Amino acid sequence: MEAIGSKRWVIPEGYIPPASMANGDRALLSHETACLLNTGDADAHVRITLFFTDREPVGPYEITLGARRTLHLRFNDLDDPAPVPPGEDYASVIESDVPIVVQHTRLDSRAAEVSLLSTMAYPAD
Repeated sequence: MEAIGSKRWVIPEGYIPPASMANGDRALLSHETACLLNTGDADAHVRITLFFTDREPVGPYEITLGARRTLHLRFNDLDDPAPVPPGEDYASVIESDVPIVVQHTRLDSRAAEVSLLSTMAYPAD
């Protein structure tokens, strides 16, 4: 299949809720996710840079997304070069060497009424 998407994506809104009512259930832990899709025949080498309101950017976080694969990447799981701090506003720029598709999702389980939001990232190229 032909590669679909863009090589640069922006998620201007990022926030990992600092608390959660998950009680040890990873599926219900408050989190931010970048859902990545690579429809092409080549692996995607992806770099993520985070921007903050009061300090210099952090990154790049580097991952490989296999050809014809998807990955739901939790920002909570990113730790190299530094963990993503919960409770702080951030934005992300996601760059790939081949076209990919990026969707942004947040699960906020701070209250018993769990909320979920999801939207397409902005294709910047």
